[in-house]
Amino acid sequence: MTAAALLTAVAHAQPRADVLSAVQACEPDARAWLERLVSIDSGSSNVEGLDAMSAAVTPELERLGARVERVPSTDPDYAASLLATWTGDGRGRVLMIAHMDTVFPPGTAAERPYRVEGNRGIGPGAGDDKQGIVAALCAMRVLRDVGFRDYARIALILNSNEETGSTGSSDLIAREAAASDAVLNVERGVPPDGVVVARKGSAKATIVVMGRAAHSGLEPEKGRNAVVEAAHQVLAIGSLADPAKETSVNVTLIDGGTVANAIPERATITVDVRAFSSDEFDRVEAGLQALAANVNVPGVTVEATLDRGFPPWARNAGTDALLDRANEVYAELGRSLEAIVVGSSSDVSVAALTGTPSIDGMGWLAGGAHGIDDHADLSSIVPRTYLLARMLMELGRDPP
Repeated sequence: MTAAALLTAVAHAQPRADVLSAVQACEPDARAWLERLVSIDSGSSNVEGLDAMSAAVTPELERLGARVERVPSTDPDYAASLLATWTGDGRGRVLMIAHMDTVFPPGTAAERPYRVEGNRGIGPGAGDDKQGIVAALCAMRVLRDVGFRDYARIALILNSNEETGSTGSSDLIAREAAASDAVLNVERGVPPDGVVVARKGSAKATIVVMGRAAHSGLEPEKGRNAVVEAAHQVLAIGSLADPAKETSVNVTLIDGGTVANAIPERATITVDVRAFSSDEFDRVEAGLQALAANVNVPGVTVEATLDRGFPPWARNAGTDALLDRANEVYAELGRSLEAIVVGSSSDVSVAALTGTPSIDGMGWLAGGAHGIDDHADLSSIVPRTYLLARMLMELGRDPP
């Protein structure tokens, strides 16, 4: 949509009073739901916590008329995801995706309980992505309350393992996306008021260094220090980044040695890699192999592997068409959306790979992801939930 067209749309648009009223009525419950969900520890490997999330959300979905199915993870390390579906009387098939898992370990919810400061709802997972779950619940409640059924099918995936690259749920996402006319990923919106139109792909590199153990005081010369070699590797790995192409290569974990008085035999390095193209992942992988072959400590061996996660998601015409429709809807509130490209990865990449038009960042505005300031912007509940509900209505009535 051109700037002139957007101004015209804003000048003539009016909010649907019934939808806006229903959104406003949902806001108090939305705040309470967010606090309840943030109080549940649900790190990706916390199966018990994620099952508790499912148990908390399922009754709400069923009260909204959804058929709810637990879908086992294809990776046995992770909990089941939820698939909720609503069947209507129209043509459009729309898929929403949000995720239940966080990056935080058990006990974080008790250590840093949910709190509200000004317009911020702060707590582990508040913005990434528990607000997205609540936004989807509220949007579907709005459709129920205004009696809107002009869609063929609306589906909602609540993923249990997005933070790991969705290794246990990619098949589910791809299947549901392929069966849909449009995908709305209900990750956090980007302040001041944006949606996401492209993301980097993700990969995890693992470097294993093997040396030889020896007594660190009695005969250290007989050892081959894996930690020293790991230090050389860590310093060299950063050179594989390419700022011009926005390819990031960051060492995120390092582990080595067993006791203080032994030359360490083994060390491991974990590296987070993000890139906008598959070619860049190929280049980084080749660079890691070259570094592994060029050891600095005699007698030490290095093995490097690159496990690719989310594919890159490039901006495309299908996403731009959804952005135009979202701006038409948002203009009803006198607002417009900014198109944002981000360096993080998400489930939208898996969905978009099927060819189904997809857009991301359709949740409330939020920030501080993965940190102690993880928060949702509570002032965005009404406008952003209105946007999501109206997009479901428009895409259900007139699918791409």
